Amino acid sequence: MLKAAITGIGMSQVGRTTMRPAIDHLADAALAAIADAGLTRDDIDGITTYPGKSDTSPGMSPLGVGEVRNALGLKTRWHSSSGEGPAQMSPLMIAAMAVTTGQARHVLVFRALTESSSQSAGRRASIPSGSGSRLTGWTSWLLPMGAYSAATWTAQFASRIMHDYGLTREHLGTIAVGQRSNAMKNPRALMRDKPLTMEEYMAARPISTPLCLFDCDIPIDGACVIIVSAADAAKDLRRPPIHIEAMGAALQEKDSWDQRADLTTMASHDAAADMWKRTDLKPKDVDVLALYDGFSIFVPMWIEAFGFCGKGEAPDFIAEGNTLLGGRFPVNTGGGQLSAGRLHGFGLLHEACTQFWGEGGERQVKDAKTAVVGMGGGPLAGAMLIRRD
Repeated sequence: MLKAAITGIGMSQVGRTTMRPAIDHLADAALAAIADAGLTRDDIDGITTYPGKSDTSPGMSPLGVGEVRNALGLKTRWHSSSGEGPAQMSPLMIAAMAVTTGQARHVLVFRALTESSSQSAGRRASIPSGSGSRLTGWTSWLLPMGAYSAATWTAQFASRIMHDYGLTREHLGTIAVGQRSNAMKNPRALMRDKPLTMEEYMAARPISTPLCLFDCDIPIDGACVIIVSAADAAKDLRRPPIHIEAMGAALQEKDSWDQRADLTTMASHDAAADMWKRTDLKPKDVDVLALYDGFSIFVPMWIEAFGFCGKGEAPDFIAEGNTLLGGRFPVNTGGGQLSAGRLHGFGLLHEACTQFWGEGGERQVKDAKTAVVGMGGGPLAGAMLIRRD
């Protein structure tokens, strides 16, 4: 059993083209998270991130653990970073295992991005273009076909699900419109000035058929930090601890966007199934869903992966209003990455913790005590079940 808990969260002010150094965003988020937990920098003895410093995609991962550790003046007993593993959830899982095994007591887990400021006419942050070779591995099969970005790779899943199970653009629009409504209730969200209507969604320019502009998450500048503590060290801190009940990172098929035997599933299905084997809780016990929404189609895929409905039943599940605030399984109550901004899943976990601590304001889910968190899309994913006593 994991003996790990989330004890503090922090997020910088996210924005577009802020032109602030990544370390400034990170410092804001880190100091906020440490204070949120009731700790000091001297208490932090572990640090980890995903994927580690990299220049292969502009602004995607500008900071590594070394420079963050130095900037914050941390004295650590344990550190880690890796681009391989169960997607963006990798450092959170590793941190939970580190405190469970006694490698550290309080681990600072961070994600920092300057994707928006790094965009330019000739250099898009979403398309790797740095020193690493692009024509390696599975990308060597996709790029010659003109499939340059994850939007194109993801569109394959959406098209197949629409063909096999009757998913429509209106179903995806319900997700995008609903999350924009949530974002308008979240002072931290990027897109909170005006609602998104279904008419606007349907009329938006296509990106990669059948996905349109509002099916894609928003690159931003910002940082998010989660403090993961040993369970016994968490009991006397400022916040009621949020227990990490179970995690799943199974991967049963190839690490590939287009070579799964069933393109109506992705790595989320393997990870979520593995997670449920590690707990006595069931989908019916969950109050809040924090589901990776790099693209809107990931949401119904995660819903089915976690077992909130059967295979092919997500369209009806969405149409019935289950995913909206006030619905039985509200999804991405802070606006998600579609409207709050892309922090690669960290913002989704930040929002789930906010709900558990009763600080959701207008978007607060009553008596929220259990949540699933799914990070990743396509070939890699991690699943986590968190709860509060």
